[in-house]
Amino acid sequence: MKKTEFRCVGKLFFIALFLLGVTKSFSQDNKNEFWQHVRFGGGIGLSFGDGFFSGTLAPSAIYQFNDQFAAGVALNGTYASLKNDTNATILGGSVLALYNVIPEIQLSAEFEELHVTRKYKYLGSPDKTRNYWYPALFLGVGFHSNNFTIGIRYDVLFDADESIYASAFAPFVRVYF
Repeated sequence: MKKTEFRCVGKLFFIALFLLGVTKSFSQDNKNEFWQHVRFGGGIGLSFGDGFFSGTLAPSAIYQFNDQFAAGVALNGTYASLKNDTNATILGGSVLALYNVIPEIQLSAEFEELHVTRKYKYLGSPDKTRNYWYPALFLGVGFHSNNFTIGIRYDVLFDADESIYASAFAPFVRVYF
């Protein structure tokens, strides 16, 4: 190892050691403060009709930075079936940001990446399976009250041929505790 490389590694080691010590001293002062700002929520969806079934489980968690801004992550799992001829399994996750312009109006941005497996059955032919990733970028606005928000969001990346959603516009309900 050359002398200059050794000095660089040594400096980086001492900087990392210093930062670790500073982080440790701050973390002792605010030991449980992180979890006081974490809020959990999510969604459960169930729909059925003439030969159709769909079930969704979508837990999420956000970190409330202050009264106006929060950011977090969510998971999504959905199964849908249509008359036993077509079914889809959808798994994925998203990152989201929430901003309260005023206490009652909440703006949101959410990037969602879903892995979609669709199986089709055709009369007299073998089953066809499609596997693909589908991204969505939702921008939304909603009415916010306490832990509850209701509103509408728009997928700016909407593709009618690939999307699992029927429209680029989608209503939403958010509840965080």
